[in-house]
Amino acid sequence: MRQLVGGNVQRFRLKNHLTQEQLAEIPGFSQQYISGFEKGRRNPTIVTIYELAQALGVSHMELVRPDKQA
Repeated sequence: MRQLVGGNVQRFRLKNHLTQEQLAEIPGFSQQYISGFEKGRRNPTIVTIYELAQALGVSHMELVRPDKQA
C-alpha cells in the first residue's frame, strides 16, 4: 500500500509539473518527507493522504487506487 500510494503521488506530481519541493510547500511537508513517501518508505496516514490529494488537485481515492496502466 505504501508503494501504491507513493507511486500515485509521484505520478500526479509529475503530471502537474511539480517538483518535490513545490509539492511539499503546499501542505507544509519537507522535500525529504515527500521523497520518502514517493519511495514507499513512509506510512501514510489518512490525513496525509487527504492533504496530498488536496495539494495535487485530485480525490484522496485516486491516491489509493491502482493505476489502470500499471
